[in-house]
Amino acid sequence: MHPQLQALTDEFGSARERLHRLQATVPAERWAERPAEGSWSVAECVAHLNLTSRAYVGPLREALARGRAEGGTAPERYRRDLLGWLIWRAVRPEARMKARTSAAFVPTAGAPAVEIAAEFDRLQDEQMELVRMADGLPLGRLKIVSPFGPRLKYNVYSALTVLPAHQHRHLQQAERAWQSISSR
Repeated sequence: MHPQLQALTDEFGSARERLHRLQATVPAERWAERPAEGSWSVAECVAHLNLTSRAYVGPLREALARGRAEGGTAPERYRRDLLGWLIWRAVRPEARMKARTSAAFVPTAGAPAVEIAAEFDRLQDEQMELVRMADGLPLGRLKIVSPFGPRLKYNVYSALTVLPAHQHRHLQQAERAWQSISSR
């Protein structure tokens, strides 16, 4: 596998491990507790990631199928396009910018913690499989429309880098939510 794609697979794996540590730490009955009015609970943070992952899987799968059909070779180095780079920078845990998510991605904490975590694991498997399927394809040429806005289009490599960065951001948010709740 291309080293940049292996690094992405590792990032997805790291997010999974982070969620499992959180799941082992936070009692299941407290996942839905919000640290403050208007902020998300642990369950809502993870449910948001599940909503996001589900929204990306279909477009990524379609783009990769197009790439296989069109042919072409992978570049020596994958690159994000400008929009993808901007989004990637904005969704990383280190980013200081906050933005409200669109209504379709506002989570609910209705499901039990074990179900939310199991769905996260299943979606991680799917996303890691998409990265493996991407190996050897010209990902910079393949575009997807962002699930967050029909006017936003970026290359598949950008999308694949946005997902684990976004996951780490919201897992950090979930960890902070738990720290706040547990210190009461």
